[in-house]
Amino acid sequence: MLRSLPGVTAHPASDPDRDRVDAAVWRIAAVLLLGPVLALLDSTIVSVGLDSVARELGSPLTTVQWISTGYLLAVALVMPLTSWATERFGGKAVWMASVALFTAGSALCGAAWSAPALIAFRVLQGIGGGMIQPVAQSMLAQAAGPRRLGRVIGVTVLPITLAPVAGPVLGGLIVRNLDWRWMFYVNVPIGIAAFLLAARVLPTTPRPSGRTPLDLTGLALLAPGLAALMYGCAQSSWGVLLTGAALTAGYVGYALRQRGHTPLIDVRLFARRGFAAATASSFVLGGSLYSAMLLLPLYFQQVCGADAMSAGLRLAPQAVGTAAVSLLAGRLGDRHGPRPLMLAGLALALLGTLPFAFLGRGPANWLLATALLVRGAGLGLAMVPGMSAVYAAVAPEEAPKAAGTVNVVNRLGGSLGTAVLTVLLQHQLTSAAGPAAAYGYAFGWALVLSSVAFVPALYYPARKNM
Repeated sequence: MLRSLPGVTAHPASDPDRDRVDAAVWRIAAVLLLGPVLALLDSTIVSVGLDSVARELGSPLTTVQWISTGYLLAVALVMPLTSWATERFGGKAVWMASVALFTAGSALCGAAWSAPALIAFRVLQGIGGGMIQPVAQSMLAQAAGPRRLGRVIGVTVLPITLAPVAGPVLGGLIVRNLDWRWMFYVNVPIGIAAFLLAARVLPTTPRPSGRTPLDLTGLALLAPGLAALMYGCAQSSWGVLLTGAALTAGYVGYALRQRGHTPLIDVRLFARRGFAAATASSFVLGGSLYSAMLLLPLYFQQVCGADAMSAGLRLAPQAVGTAAVSLLAGRLGDRHGPRPLMLAGLALALLGTLPFAFLGRGPANWLLATALLVRGAGLGLAMVPGMSAVYAAVAPEEAPKAAGTVNVVNRLGGSLGTAVLTVLLQHQLTSAAGPAAAYGYAFGWALVLSSVAFVPALYYPARKNM
């Protein structure tokens, strides 16, 4: 059972109020939420303004795309360090340092004088942003405890689901009315506020008495392996992808032979049925979610003729559906097992994606909006119990390890799913089929990808008892 962080009331089993979420937990959640929202907003805002950056800095898009790729690779390199850094320095210190580095990187990106300088500062930003979300999740899991985790996650999912919608809208407004540099400057006041609030609100987490050594051999295998996997997926490079797979497999073999040190990614956690099922679902859902985040705005822009801001607004029904269901999903997840909620959520997500697989027939706008609402509801119903199941399957001291692992797996799934659907879409766009039919074909494969998530979902615990 996950223990509470210092400063958070732990209710005894006989206490009738043991399921009540303390005000201290909500304060911690509110502060920790600023970090992931900041990173998500940044990613979606920047994607809108790359064309403006290329024009002003006089660089081709093949160079400017490294603004996004460099950030992604930096995240892949530092995310495996989450567990070690949290145990070595404490969750609060690591989270605050990550936010400070991300904020400083944002300010430097806004002041960049050339494309190479901007890419370098984006790498710095990614080094800071890579650990924000996993550290926040592990601290939140410890603060809430297993009986209340679903409700807390259900509430904290709300602003995270709104960020991908708000990002393109805000990015469009900035590019239209201000300089592209404000895409990065907008992060600075939010980052400063998050840092100051964290210093005041977040509890200091206990650390081991001795120094926790860093596994340099594991880092030399895993960090470049994950970076190569993500880059290989993003660039559709089979050579890089196979190199990444070989390095990652080498790390797995190495980690299974080691004893007596803190692993960067504890692969033995996958021997537990609940954890393995939850992380497998996270991998598949990551592929489905991130690929749809790419396909949907592009469809509205390239087929429907919407600009970036309008495309963001057309995604609003999905965010509304997720927000409306997340609160209910969290409460139900705390009372019942995650399996029925996960299965129902996946079914709704598939139903909401179905109309997009027949875009060649020209579905009406109201039908697409309704489909996004249903899809969002399904994602909310599936994500909350899935995230809770990860932490319910581990011991208190293993929460940082679980957070680092599930975030790495989720990002890998997102990279692979996005790469596969991008290749399929590009192939169809260059064929005789029209754009709408090409997107329908890609969404058809998105349905297949989402259907795979039913397999690990069947292995979720049927009851709340993990």
